[in-house]
Amino acid sequence: MTDWRKWIQCTPSILMGKPVIAGTRIPVDLILEKLGAGETIEQLLEAHPRLTREAVQAALRFAADALRNEAVYPVQVDT
Repeated sequence: MTDWRKWIQCTPSILMGKPVIAGTRIPVDLILEKLGAGETIEQLLEAHPRLTREAVQAALRFAADALRNEAVYPVQVDT
């Protein structure tokens, strides 16, 4: 398994620092959104020729690591 740090960069001058695939302006959240909407990796690769399968997998690992370290506090909603 390749370390996602090779593939993901956050640079203030690129999309205001959003995590993107290195060397592109393809944000990680776009990849997650498209996969979550049912697109396949093959469809992503076809739509974004600069994207690689390894980069998509790195985006998924990045998101998993980000969520793993996220603190979640339950909020009670009065109905």
